[in-house]
Parts: sequence; structure tokens; C-alpha cells
Amino acid sequence: MSRPVVTVHAEVPIAEAARTMARHRVERLPVVDEEDRLVGIVTRRDLLQVFLRPDADIRREVIDDVIVAAMWLTADTLDVHVLDGVVTMRGQVERRSEIPVLLRLTERVDGVVSVVDELTYRVDDSRPSRPAEQTLLGPFDD
Repeated sequence: MSRPVVTVHAEVPIAEAARTMARHRVERLPVVDEEDRLVGIVTRRDLLQVFLRPDADIRREVIDDVIVAAMWLTADTLDVHVLDGVVTMRGQVERRSEIPVLLRLTERVDGVVSVVDELTYRVDDSRPSRPAEQTLLGPFDD
């Protein structure tokens, strides 16, 4: 075992754990909790298994967990295509602000290597709209 011991906290994303293993050239990485107690060990094989998920499984999880459960859209709202872990999302959402949320949630699905954004939106809610200018009327004005 290397000294000092290289560890990773349990809440760290898988990609960061993989980078830590590569940077320190270790094949096993102890996983610790918030009090630095050992809760498990992650190996290179464990990491590869995550990224070697079948595309159909990734697609199903993106549709079920991201589009339907998290975003409350119907399953057929967006076209989701997955090839070698790369998710391409096409279609139209209601508001522009939904797109970054969709992309971030999709990136977090195990096995997703990257996300290609081909989404459009109906309403641009990124800028506050200016209220129409109101005319102030006095008590005797019509």
C-alpha cells in the first residue's frame, strides 16, 4: 500500500475518484465517510463497470429517472440517443432554464461519458421581462 494512503470520500463523483486513482497511480482506492472511517474500497474494475454500461440501460435511466421522474415530462417529449455512453438529447422543452438542469442530471447518470445538447425551447426565461409601462391616472382621469 502506498504512503500516505490516498483515499476518497463517499460522496465524491465517480469521475473524480477515477482521476484520483490515475493521478496517484493506484489500483485500489479506500472510500471513507465524513469522519474518515473506511466504508469501502473502489477498484479500477469497479470504475470501468460503471462506464461500460449498455447504451440501452443508460437511455432507459435517462428517460425514466431524468426526463420523467425529475423533470416531470412525458417519456416521448425528447429524443434520447446513446452511443458508447455519449447521450444526444433532441427536442423542445418549454423554458430555456430547463436545459442546463436536464444536461446536468443526465451527466450524473452512471455510464454517461458526455452529453450532446441539441435541445431547443419555446420560452426564453433567461432574462427578466420588463413590465409594460403603466400610465398613472389621477382621480379625475378616465
